[in-house]
Amino acid sequence: MASIQQEIDAAVAPAMECDLLVVGGGINGAGIARDAAGRGLSVVLCEKDDLAAHTSSASTKLIHGGLRYLEYYEFGLVRKALIEREVLLRSAPHIMWPLRFVMPHAQGQRPAWLIRAGLFLYDLLAKREILPASHGIDLERHAAGKPLKPEFKRGFVYSDGWVDDARLVVLNAIDAADKGAHVLTQTRCTALVRQGGREDASWLATLQHASGRQTLVRARSVVNAAGPWTAEFLQQAAPGGQGRHLRLIKGSHIVVKRLFAHDHAYIFQHPDGRIVFAIPYEHDFTLIGTTDLDYHGERGKVEIDDEEMRYLCELSSYYFSKPVVPADVVWAYAGVRPLVEDAAADAKAVTRDYRFELDQEGAPLLSVFGGKITTFRKLAEEALDVLEPLLVPEPGKRRRAWTANACLPGGDLFGSTPQNRSVREFGQFVQGLQREYAWLPAALVARYARAYGTRIHVLLDGRTDVAAMGEEIAAGLYAAEVAYVRRHEWAVSAADILWRRSKLGLHLPRETAARLDTWLLQHPLLP
Repeated sequence: MASIQQEIDAAVAPAMECDLLVVGGGINGAGIARDAAGRGLSVVLCEKDDLAAHTSSASTKLIHGGLRYLEYYEFGLVRKALIEREVLLRSAPHIMWPLRFVMPHAQGQRPAWLIRAGLFLYDLLAKREILPASHGIDLERHAAGKPLKPEFKRGFVYSDGWVDDARLVVLNAIDAADKGAHVLTQTRCTALVRQGGREDASWLATLQHASGRQTLVRARSVVNAAGPWTAEFLQQAAPGGQGRHLRLIKGSHIVVKRLFAHDHAYIFQHPDGRIVFAIPYEHDFTLIGTTDLDYHGERGKVEIDDEEMRYLCELSSYYFSKPVVPADVVWAYAGVRPLVEDAAADAKAVTRDYRFELDQEGAPLLSVFGGKITTFRKLAEEALDVLEPLLVPEPGKRRRAWTANACLPGGDLFGSTPQNRSVREFGQFVQGLQREYAWLPAALVARYARAYGTRIHVLLDGRTDVAAMGEEIAAGLYAAEVAYVRRHEWAVSAADILWRRSKLGLHLPRETAARLDTWLLQHPLLP
């Protein structure tokens, strides 16, 4: 029989050991966990809520260089982001695709020649294989001119990309888990203590699940990727330290019924220098955003206010023939971007670049400040380039950066490596799936293809008819898909499923969420 001391030791002994503990399940945390696991490091990622529950699901959903950042001379950031566009598009063509943007030219704005010069520079800053170059257009003849007021006669078209931001986070987490990482959602890091000396330095972390269950983790290093909570977590881990300050910038978006039928997006300029995008969204809608406001409220509950809604509606109405009014809004969302505090007086001018702060007073602690969704992969790569030498001192045993030439889960449409063909021929991929799964409605297969890519075969494995999909819990939402996202994508609640793993919440009645939450309680996920 074990002694009392042995029982005590067993109760407090770390249940898990790892090279790297990542705190934060947004795009930066998930990207770092994926890169680290792919380099052979043992990884634990904890997220206090759902993956992408906050900032990373509240973006404008663009993979872009940031045209307006040229105005602030952020050429390095823009070039880095422009290079990443096509790297990302090739890696996950099911959740990302090229998008053409129309910029109407209005009286009183920058001269047309200056805009054209800026777009020329935007085209030249990075090599392009997929995205076409910019050019001027006659809005009186171009399809994009029809929804606009007749006074807008001239404009410009350039290229960037669209991304399902929440699914991008999930795919990084899946890839990390496939490579051995432990991904723990609904799990908060409640305590973090340094232990040991120079030779055996480590962190002892207490992780607490929403159920109250606690897990101890001994980690050789920690990454603080807590987003809006980064500075707070750093203070918890290193009390009294002089870390960087975050500037929290609120960005809000509205969704209205579809305002135009073509597949281009718009970029509208406000006289004060801010810009707003109007983007085709979920087939039946138009997404309009964003705002840039300093934020000092509760970070876990960020909502659009009346002034922001009026601003987005008024700027859209300045360009569109059909006015956009608050009553048209069918959904709105807001998030807080944790940006690096700098000397910028205006929120829109705050840098979107990222910074690292490395604390080596014992076991390493790397804190991530700032960043944007387009540069997450590069951020993760650079973070591991900082940490790996500290964890693997012998150069010959270190693994090279690898994510630039790797598909994200489901993105291997025509082979195991990223290909331009996967972007250009995604339609053919969908058609092939519709033939293979002809027993399902074609529109449903197309949705699955966009959400899951080649992992549709995991979702539909062993199923040969609609009856095998299980109960249709809501229109187009079968028990088989719910089981898949619960088992493979850490979905727990209706909000996870309807708003982050998908955007079915936009298409289904409001009462669907409550009905789905009840269904989830009645159908616990079996091991």
